[in-house]
Amino acid sequence: SKSHWGMGDSLAEPTWSIEVFDGGNFARFYSRLDEAERAVVEVAIEHVLAPLGIDICASEWGKNLGQGLFELRIRRDIETILREFGAPERVSEVPKRWRRKRVLIRVYCTFYGQRIVLLLGGYNKLRDPSRKQEQKEIRAARSILSAWKRE
Repeated sequence: SKSHWGMGDSLAEPTWSIEVFDGGNFARFYSRLDEAERAVVEVAIEHVLAPLGIDICASEWGKNLGQGLFELRIRRDIETILREFGAPERVSEVPKRWRRKRVLIRVYCTFYGQRIVLLLGGYNKLRDPSRKQEQKEIRAARSILSAWKRE
């Protein structure tokens, strides 16, 4: 089963719809982020992932990990993302202490159907930047993707 990812009402209809795979660990990953990290993930999903979809892979924002698994690479602060992706007026809504907060976050996803992004999980790389941990997170995301395909 899937649940829809609720973003604030944006004027532009996103070109890709975002869903969360309930059998994945995205909700658990998201709940472990602090408020500032959650805000930057929401902004990156709304302003980068939803408009670009699979085209994130043609940029520094995305990486094709193979076998249908992709990652959204979030490594810019929230102010930079809002300014670069055409929503500079929203910067004033962000608490000052969050605006330049450094983040290094991966969101694992797949793309399917009529322009749907399915969020499978995520990883806060700043908290544990080891290659071993990253490989473990990617393996977990692969097994979640397999479970979704079986479903």
